[in-house]
Amino acid sequence: MKITAITPWIIQVPWSERPGETPSEDNKRELLFTQVDTDEGITGWGEVTTYPGVAGNRSIAHMIREVGATLIGRDPAHIERIWNDNIRSLTYVGTRGAVSATASAIDIALWDIRGKELGQPIYMLLGGPVRDRIGLYTHPPQTNEPVQAAIDAKEIVASGHRAFKFDPMMHSIPEGNAHYIDGQISQRGMEEAWEITAAIREAVGPSIELLIDAHGKYNVPTAIDLCRGLEASNIFWFEEPVPVESNHALRQVREKINAKISVGERLFTRWEFIDVFEKELADFIMPDVTWTGGISELKKISTLAESYYIPISPHDASGPINVMAGAQVMMTVPNFYKLETSRYDLSDYNQFIDEPLEIREGDLYVPDRPGLGVNLDPDALKRFAIEGFNG
Repeated sequence: MKITAITPWIIQVPWSERPGETPSEDNKRELLFTQVDTDEGITGWGEVTTYPGVAGNRSIAHMIREVGATLIGRDPAHIERIWNDNIRSLTYVGTRGAVSATASAIDIALWDIRGKELGQPIYMLLGGPVRDRIGLYTHPPQTNEPVQAAIDAKEIVASGHRAFKFDPMMHSIPEGNAHYIDGQISQRGMEEAWEITAAIREAVGPSIELLIDAHGKYNVPTAIDLCRGLEASNIFWFEEPVPVESNHALRQVREKINAKISVGERLFTRWEFIDVFEKELADFIMPDVTWTGGISELKKISTLAESYYIPISPHDASGPINVMAGAQVMMTVPNFYKLETSRYDLSDYNQFIDEPLEIREGDLYVPDRPGLGVNLDPDALKRFAIEGFNG
């Protein structure tokens, strides 16, 4: 079997404001997928989690085209060699960000092809399952109103989910979660975050796990103050309290708070996790299968974490390939906590996939279909694709 084409797709798909609502043309979500075709008619699908801003997706899509062109004629079963060639051929650019995202998209698609060729789900190729379902955590809609936050939280609990994550500080940061200047937040913004979290805790009771995402936006003293106030609501973890560049800053925060820390969304490849493990900087890690290096790398990072007895909880809150790729690996990982999804109702995916994801009572049931277990619909992709990235 030989690779005949590697094609990036960027789609802008109608998205619902809240779970259960009709997707709206006025509210579109942009997703980047990769299609790998072969001379035996087997197609594999990959994904890159949406990067902030439209320029990011377009840049990575161009890189996928350029790297993909070098793989025409290669055997798609040579997954490990292709991964290393993709990473090392761009070594002067570095392995972070666009490079590892490009390698991830192609790697996921190659595993999908391999599973389809052998008639097996990917988890069977990685050693077989250690569980029969994948526990999920999810997100409520963003709000700055404690009353509405409590209502949304109860809806998630009613769906059967036992954990969810939110950022109660986001509305107080006008630039959003992809910006950093001084790492501060106003006192009122901090108090509002505490109020929202307290309202949610009161609404859902003591047993639901509340995960707080700080999005790597704060300086050391601000992160410490924020977390100390949030701890009054018995939060389960405090995620990315400081920007990813400084492990020293992360240690300073870790030494002065009681909450568990989760990091890893913005770490790339196994090598960037070694310092986190060796310096005891986190209680959970959360690599993204579409950023850190694909299925191949997520499995290796998981095994590395297992040797330190650190649970892994993939950051997979984008499209269906992202979710299923992470789930396929986690089916085989003993040290798994929960898999992230963007919301408890993922029916918006049904506009462009062949089979709905099976989620019941907060768990994803991974099908035994070959490969990833889900395929994108090429006709739907063409309908939603933007000019220049439409197959």
